[in-house]
Amino acid sequence: MKGHEHWTPGRILGVSGAYWQGCALQTAVKLKVFSWLEDERATAESLAERHRVNHRALTYLLNALAAMGLVEKEGASYRCTDEARRFLVEDSYEYIGHMVMHHHFLVEPWSRLDEAVMTGRPTRRQGLREGLERESFLMGMFNLAMGIAPDLVKRIDLMGRSRLIDIGGGPGTYAIHFCLHDPNLRAVVFDLPDTRPFAERTIARFGVQDRVHFAAGDYHSDPIPGSCDAAWLSHILHAEGPEGAARIVAKAVKALEPGGLLFIHEFIMDDSFDGPLFPALFALNMLVNTSEGRSYAQTEIRGIMADAGLGNIERLDFKGPNESGIMRGERR
Repeated sequence: MKGHEHWTPGRILGVSGAYWQGCALQTAVKLKVFSWLEDERATAESLAERHRVNHRALTYLLNALAAMGLVEKEGASYRCTDEARRFLVEDSYEYIGHMVMHHHFLVEPWSRLDEAVMTGRPTRRQGLREGLERESFLMGMFNLAMGIAPDLVKRIDLMGRSRLIDIGGGPGTYAIHFCLHDPNLRAVVFDLPDTRPFAERTIARFGVQDRVHFAAGDYHSDPIPGSCDAAWLSHILHAEGPEGAARIVAKAVKALEPGGLLFIHEFIMDDSFDGPLFPALFALNMLVNTSEGRSYAQTEIRGIMADAGLGNIERLDFKGPNESGIMRGERR
């Protein structure tokens, strides 16, 4: 059993009902409850009146958040814990509420997982994410990358490289941090046109407008702009089936100069496909949200890279949150 804990009725029911806590957290983020309590201690009654929500219902939510350890209750009043103020108040530099909201929008398709298993088809409504859902997805990717990129860029050798392209880079978090780490590097974030405002706002936030630029396009159908000596593909391939993933990697390799480096950052499964846990669950997330997406094993990614004309393929000594890993290859 690969060292798993024993399953007891209590543990089974705990896993089955874990979404209760998730929904409470997501609701608090959506309503901005933590921001309401950023600098003050307040009662449920005063908050309900000020923000025009139901007093009884808000009391139940605040009590649940207190039981979860995200707010502190004293008498009839509540205030944020230090951790909630750090990670869940909107104007905090370390705010991760966008990813929490992305999880909120995944609840509906996940609730119909049985349909996806029966039919093999996604249960998420079709079409591009719009409005708050689109913002939550893109800025959720920013939240995720911000927990990884500042340290990661110190561990990836881009010595002598001058032009990097971040394919499907969303807000451009990785491209930005690669350039912050290496003053001789310039980068292009290549993504869909409606991503531009999020990327340019993030680029400006870090003051690298002179070296990081946004290029609009669809990596499925449009050529990758210019040429580069390094390319970064982070969490792109899992939305594709094997043929689609191979096409994207081949297109990225074509944009590389000879000797250029391609990095693939993914949730990587064991070759036996029975772990680690997060990539295995993420395959189900792709099932309900995409027509062919999945999690890939290291040998599969290595094969895709070799078929695209890369050599010196290796997995870097890096393990990110949720078992993410990085494969590196060099264009022959």
